[in-house]
Amino acid sequence: MALEEMGNAAEVLVLLTVALTLVYLTVRMRRSVKYRCAVGLALAGAFILVWMNLAVGIIGEPENLANLMYVGVPAVGIIGAVIARFRPEGMVRALFATALAQAFVGVITALAGLGAPVTPLRSLLILNGIFIVLWVGSAWLFQKSTRNRSEA
Repeated sequence: MALEEMGNAAEVLVLLTVALTLVYLTVRMRRSVKYRCAVGLALAGAFILVWMNLAVGIIGEPENLANLMYVGVPAVGIIGAVIARFRPEGMVRALFATALAQAFVGVITALAGLGAPVTPLRSLLILNGIFIVLWVGSAWLFQKSTRNRSEA
């Protein structure tokens, strides 16, 4: 196994360990199934986004500095979650902000023509759209978990 491949495997292992630890802590903190699903969806989206970016690069090659914009997307979610203290009401806003950050990355990529000719613009926009749907879906589940809590 080449040294570079071992480094990539280590990165994935660290990402997976962090994600699973966060899922475990969430399961212990909250009993709501919808809250847990919302966290799982958000963590899955963040994990896949970071993994794709590290493995193959979303905008062109992995070494393309434009790929660093994608680091900011989960960072927005993490900062928002910490500010919200992981409360469902605040998590809704944090995930919508994450979706907005993802949309900004897509718009910047499209307007600047980044990734061309390696990555087609249509593919970048579709990929960004998929992640936006993940973030909004997670926000929707957090919203549903707040309604269930207020009804109880």
